[in-house]
Amino acid sequence: MKFGKVEHPELIDFTLPKTHPKTIELLSSYEKSNNKPSVFVGCAKWNKADLKGFYPKGTKDELEYYSKQFNSIELNATFYRQFSAEQFAKWRTKTPKGFKFFPKLGQEISHWKRLEGVQDAVNIYLDNASNLEEKLGTIFLQLHSNFGPKNFDKLQNFAVSWPNEIPLAIEVRHPDWFEDREVFDEFTQLLEENSIANVLVDTAGRRDMVHMRLTNNEAFIRYVGANHPTDYTRLDEWVERLKEWNDLGLQNINFFIHQNLEVESPLLAAYFIKKLNKELGVDLKIPNEENNQQMTLL
Repeated sequence: MKFGKVEHPELIDFTLPKTHPKTIELLSSYEKSNNKPSVFVGCAKWNKADLKGFYPKGTKDELEYYSKQFNSIELNATFYRQFSAEQFAKWRTKTPKGFKFFPKLGQEISHWKRLEGVQDAVNIYLDNASNLEEKLGTIFLQLHSNFGPKNFDKLQNFAVSWPNEIPLAIEVRHPDWFEDREVFDEFTQLLEENSIANVLVDTAGRRDMVHMRLTNNEAFIRYVGANHPTDYTRLDEWVERLKEWNDLGLQNINFFIHQNLEVESPLLAAYFIKKLNKELGVDLKIPNEENNQQMTLL
């Protein structure tokens, strides 16, 4: 993932901002639960060409192997093309119980038509994706970087018309969504009123997108490493923050790890999952644990 890439990541202050006051208020409003949080951690893709070294020699089915190592995937492939109902059903049957897909809405909806006149396209997408059944996680909408606050009415119409029973997360990228406090408050209030997750993106070149403002009981985080030693210390800080939010009342964590060079994503994920298991008391499988002698994680 190249978004937010910088030439010298060592010059970036990666310190996470303090939790937004509205996030504290929101999470504290939920009834406290003794249940362990729902935690999904995955990569953005499963193809062997990007995740070199992750698959054992002779692996015939990449998704089948990937889904035995991770419990989720941020499914970016659905952004570039419309997949059939049969393909979604095939993915469902290939993956084990408890695995979830978090697919991105297609570019026709977000980029080409820019949320206008998209009801038919959305319906087709949802009809097909529904064939994932219980393995369908939160769908996410990523808007073009030139889709600014002047398009608020389009976004509002889309959010209000989205079916309540299907979890949705939205990522905005235009800097004006974050720079103007009044605009940001109006945007996040819209998401909160419609129980839509506000995507956080932790990437070197866009620190404004680590806004720490949750809008429902879900943290949907897209983490972009810089293929730099700081990637690991940044993850340490995320573990601490998620523990803080869980103590406040957060029950749903979806964390997807990207890299400028994706080959290192499984290594980062294994490191992160180890830390999460310890701090949150969950028991996620550590990817490629049997091969960890080759992973200098700690």
